Amino acid sequence: MIDAAKRWARGLKAEVRALAIAARDRRTPWYAKALALAVVAYAVSPIDLIPDAIPVLGYLDDLVIVPLGILLTVRLIPAPLMAEFRRMASESDALPSGRFGAALVVAAWLAVSAAGVWWLAGVLRG
Repeated sequence: MIDAAKRWARGLKAEVRALAIAARDRRTPWYAKALALAVVAYAVSPIDLIPDAIPVLGYLDDLVIVPLGILLTVRLIPAPLMAEFRRMASESDALPSGRFGAALVVAAWLAVSAAGVWWLAGVLRG
């Protein structure tokens, strides 16, 4: 069972790498790019919606949100493109890092924060 879990985790990591490539490719539709950026940023971000310190729930978001985000994003990308991105990802073992990874994380959390402020302002106005 532990080996199956390790294979599943490696598969998710490979999909995140492929989505990072998809997010930078001009052939990817804009809406798929936006979602791919969000999924990759969330996957590599040390900040979670539910902190890992909270027993069970802290890891549940990683076990549910990331795979569902990957599934949805992959469905938005044309199959031949996704196959190419997976092939490219298999040739590289690195997740986004450095400036690109940091920019993804910062952009994602700024977007979430802005959406939260916008929603809260609407609620407070009535």
